[in-house]
Amino acid sequence: MSKTIVFFGTDEFSLVTLQNLINHGYNISAVVTKPDNKSGRGQVTKASSVKKLAVAHNIAVWQPHDIKEIEVKITDLDNPIGILVSFGKIIPKSIIKLFNPGIINIHPSLLPKYRGPTPIESVIANNDKQTGVSIMQLTQDMDAGPIYKQINYKLSKDETSLELYNTLAHIGANNLINILPDIINGSLKPINQDEAESTYCKLLYKKDSWLKPTDLTASEAECKIRAHLVFPKTKFNILKRDVIITKAHVTKYQQLPTDILCKDNKYLSIDTLIAPSGRKMSIDDFLNGYKLG
Repeated sequence: MSKTIVFFGTDEFSLVTLQNLINHGYNISAVVTKPDNKSGRGQVTKASSVKKLAVAHNIAVWQPHDIKEIEVKITDLDNPIGILVSFGKIIPKSIIKLFNPGIINIHPSLLPKYRGPTPIESVIANNDKQTGVSIMQLTQDMDAGPIYKQINYKLSKDETSLELYNTLAHIGANNLINILPDIINGSLKPINQDEAESTYCKLLYKKDSWLKPTDLTASEAECKIRAHLVFPKTKFNILKRDVIITKAHVTKYQQLPTDILCKDNKYLSIDTLIAPSGRKMSIDDFLNGYKLG
């Protein structure tokens, strides 16, 4: 536990691991996170939750615009180990080689499947039966490093991306704590991935939010809603109004005027949505308030 750690993380997914390391008494010399960003209508500067947690525990926070800016700081540390969870920036080889035995990364998929930025969204959208977490050694190539441990997780088929993020964050954090001593003392060696089995997931954009029922079965559309609940969300024009669908189910027959016919001739029946006013409501409330004029 005396081993010096530099923790890389920004998103909420990384917060659980940082908290676990703190709880277990690890010596965290610094937390590296993205610079504070401006958000909201007032463009208020906001610090990441990771930064707030580090500050609360008197841990140094580094927020480089260029990651190479911290090379000297890392070199000044005593043979540190790096841990990276949902950091959001590519780590160059010049930084990786400063750590021994490198940088440990938690990735929320069963690598080499779903390398890339959206493994959780992809596994839900594709209606997979299982997913998991890979604890691996970071390399310059995206999610291609050798793996220390993988943990399988069976999907219930009704998870949202937010729920699955939370579940896998805890699985990854707890299992890292279990194997970290063996990684540090060198008794646990990582195993190379099978490159022939690798698949990649893409970055999502705001334009990916629009639902295209003629291109999807009703089941695929329902999976998309759960997968994109956090971002980019699922938008559709209902009764001449743009809404965000937050929950739906599949039905064989149309029962409401808001039921959406999909390419397999089944319907996507909306349960809840966010109306143009920004209010979340049931489909019954929406129909009562936004009837065709």
